[in-house]
Amino acid sequence: MTLHFTRNRAALATVGLLLAAATPTAYASLDAETAPVPTRGTPYVETRLFFGTERPDGGPAVTDRRFMAFVDKEVTPDFPNGLTVQNGRGQWRDANGTIEKERSYELILLYPVTAAGANDRKIEEVRRAYEKAFGQEAVARVDDRTRADF
Repeated sequence: MTLHFTRNRAALATVGLLLAAATPTAYASLDAETAPVPTRGTPYVETRLFFGTERPDGGPAVTDRRFMAFVDKEVTPDFPNGLTVQNGRGQWRDANGTIEKERSYELILLYPVTAAGANDRKIEEVRRAYEKAFGQEAVARVDDRTRADF
């Protein structure tokens, strides 16, 4: 019985040492600066727009039907190659300092880096059109460089 117990302890100690030795390597590979950069795909820009649905003027909230009609009219003609709409729940501090919690939409656009200049104007027009149509204070925008492969 002592021999069996000693073997188990030795095996556990060996496993523990191997794990301890491998840990720095495993964590190092998660470091963003040393992680390999994917080379698949073409350089793209990913633009995400965040649309709130509550109306500051007290009017009716923007419905799915009204939002999709807005996308069909204001976004699709300038971005016919595709887009993604996701439902969300968000919050932000309005101009009066009140934290507003509301249902929201996230619109995701992907386009080649070479089209970024021309698309910037179109995206700004979409933001202003939504603010005007639904009485919004702002439409948030986030741009990231990425790679895409279709």
